[in-house]
This record gives sequence, structure tokens and C-alpha cells, in this order.
Amino acid sequence: MKLILGILIVTGSVIGGYLMAHGNLAILWQPAEYVTIGGAAFGAFVIANPGGVIKKAMMSLPVLIKGSKYNKAMYMELLALMYELFSKARKEGVMALESHIDEPANSDIFTKYPKIAADHHAMEFLTDYLRLIVGGSMNAFELENLMDIELEVHHGDAMKPGDALTSVGDSLPGFGIVAAVLGVIITMGSIGGDPAELGAHVGAALVGTFLGILLAYGFVGPMGSAANAIAEEESKFLSCIKVCIMATLNGYAPPIAVEFGRKAISHEHRPSFAELEEHLKG
Repeated sequence: MKLILGILIVTGSVIGGYLMAHGNLAILWQPAEYVTIGGAAFGAFVIANPGGVIKKAMMSLPVLIKGSKYNKAMYMELLALMYELFSKARKEGVMALESHIDEPANSDIFTKYPKIAADHHAMEFLTDYLRLIVGGSMNAFELENLMDIELEVHHGDAMKPGDALTSVGDSLPGFGIVAAVLGVIITMGSIGGDPAELGAHVGAALVGTFLGILLAYGFVGPMGSAANAIAEEESKFLSCIKVCIMATLNGYAPPIAVEFGRKAISHEHRPSFAELEEHLKG
């Protein structure tokens, strides 16, 4: 919803200011300029990015509309899940987790936390490393290094769609100039004719420059930044899982292990100590 609100504010401000200055909206409707700029920008986007990045960038648009799912409630559910898993492992041994991590969909623990169960990346990250702990073949130092490598790779992949959108935004002013130059070429061919027609050609050319700059700084560039911000939120969520796992692997009791995880949450989404304690009791 924040994306839609932002688009409405940008569009309303620009069009509103134009109308306040007694501008004619009909002049802004220049289909040729829209086709030139939009088509060239999309073509450059296809040239610059592999198919996987193009697909992820397209799939990120609905996510931008809904916004990030990583809020306080999501973190509370994560910490509660980690607390329950760690408590079971402490009471019954880590082998008691094997059936839960092998078939999370049939686990009476994971099914209590539907938001986490629906997050493919978080579930894969959590169950993979719990499986390694159950296997007992890696020490804490090796496991932490492996986590850091995976988090780095995941973060790089998650940032690619946002970076691709940002690159398109950076190119749009240039394509606006291309459209304007083509408009000037048409204008030069009309010199000596009707002054009104000449003025219409000049106006159309300037619309190309206007459109390229507006799309770059008002829409596509901010969308790229928003996609990167959501990717950052996901990386922080996975880092919280890592901190909790490393704390329990180093021998801390479940309440302390999830407290380590709570400290790894940004202040915007971090529950207080009392909130978390009350949630765990509940």
C-alpha cells in the first residue's frame, strides 16, 4: 500500500502543480514519447540482466505493493518457535528434533507458527542448520563460517532485482533525452511551416525529457531502493536465526538464546524484554 500511496503523491503533486500553473494536460499525452522511453528502458533492462533476475524483479512488484512482512509480530513468532525447538532439544536431546526438521509440514511445533512455515527461505535456513547440528559433524566455528557464507550469497542474490530496477531508473533520463532529440529532429523538419505546428513539436520533445526524469526519480529509482530495503529486512531476519542457533550451540539456555536473537533485531521491530517474556509464557 505504501507504494501505491507514494505513486499517488508523486503523480498528484506533479500534475497538481502543472494545473495550478494553468498547464494543458492534453499536451502531456504524447504516446510516441511513452513508447520510445518505456520500450528503450525495458529493452536495456532485458539486455543487462539474466533471466533469473528479470523474473525476480517482476515478482518483486507485488511484494513492493504489500510491503515487508518482517515486522514485530513476525519476529515474535520466530523467537517463540526457536524457544520451543531449543527447549525440546534441551529436555529430550537434539535427536528429538529430527522428525520435526525432516517433515516440518507434519510437525506439531512448526504448524503452530504459520508465518514462519510459509517463509521458504527462513524455513530452509533454519532446518538445514538444525539438521547439521543433529548430525553432530560440525563444530560451532565451522557452522558459523558456513552460515556467514550462505548469508552473504543470499544477500547478494536478494539485492540483484533492486539493483536492476535502480539501473533502469538511472538510464531513464538518458532515454528521455533520446526521445527529446528525436522530437527536435522532427521539429527541424517543420521549420518554415505553421508556427503552431512547430510549437507542438517542441512541446512534444520536451515532454520526453520531462517523462524520463519523472519516471527515474519519482517511480523506478525509488522502487529499486524499496526492493533493496525489503531484501535487507530478509537478510536481518535470517541473521536473527543465526544468532539464536549459535547461542544455543554455545550452551546457553533457551531463554538466553532467544534473548541473543532479540538483541539482533532492529529497534523498529524489536520487542521489549517484557513483551517477549510474556509472549513465551503465553
